[in-house]
Amino acid sequence: MKYRIQHKTRYHYSLPVSHCYNLAYVLPRATERQRVEDIKIAISPKVSGHTQHTDYFGNHFLQFAIEKDHSELDVSITSELLIKENTHNINLDFGTPCAYVKYLLQNSKDWETLSAREFMLDSPMVQQHAELADYAAPSFANDRPFLSAVLELTQRIFSEFIYDPQFSDVATPLADVLKHKRGVCQDFAHLAIGCLRSLGYPARYVSGYLETLPPPGQEKLVGADATHAWFAVYSPGEGWYEFDPTNNTMTGSQHITTAWGRDYSDVTPLKGVIFGGGLSPQLSVSVDVQRIPEDVIQGL
Repeated sequence: MKYRIQHKTRYHYSLPVSHCYNLAYVLPRATERQRVEDIKIAISPKVSGHTQHTDYFGNHFLQFAIEKDHSELDVSITSELLIKENTHNINLDFGTPCAYVKYLLQNSKDWETLSAREFMLDSPMVQQHAELADYAAPSFANDRPFLSAVLELTQRIFSEFIYDPQFSDVATPLADVLKHKRGVCQDFAHLAIGCLRSLGYPARYVSGYLETLPPPGQEKLVGADATHAWFAVYSPGEGWYEFDPTNNTMTGSQHITTAWGRDYSDVTPLKGVIFGGGLSPQLSVSVDVQRIPEDVIQGL
């Protein structure tokens, strides 16, 4: 499948900003199942300069500066990429048991396993805690296939927690999400990661987009899509697998990856420093994910 994604971010300031320096994690990354075909970058007002870099986790990010007075900042990224459709079903009831996964994590000298172990550690927004371990533990019996247990944890978060955009923001503690059992996709991804790390398993945060489909017979609204978040977990000898607790599923061809890291703080879509601007700048974000029809792809 081929997708065109337009991600627009606008800041409106109550007072002029004299300088700003920014990092933007809005450039989709190449993975085993997605290939980036084209990226167009438009920033207003005109930037002093922008460069693309690759971070420690292999994500591509944009760095730019504006060094003149401005009251608005507009960042528009248009990406085109190909996504592989799922070609096989995975039976999670057959696989490495939880106890053996822990053994391999502690004893394997395999480079991929050694590298994955850093995702067992605490990170700025996700700290291990006994309450998180206690919540997840019933799903992770020693002899149960590990990925099957992760799927059950995903299903439990989906069924036991309420999606509530009014409840949380990026600073809401994970303990509050667990206590009140509500939040948004970033919270649910952090919750699953915290549960897994608290039990001694590696898990990472994945940021991206999810194509949303309109009800039958209705046209899709431009800007109706949104940035999305899910998590990935590592099983030695089996690799990384991604799960979406907000939608009670493993990731599929409608999930488009931008970046991954320890938690949201590693892959914030747009962050930086401004001089001036007044209090409480107004932020608006619009994301449009369009699937390009097969006949159009063949004609390109």
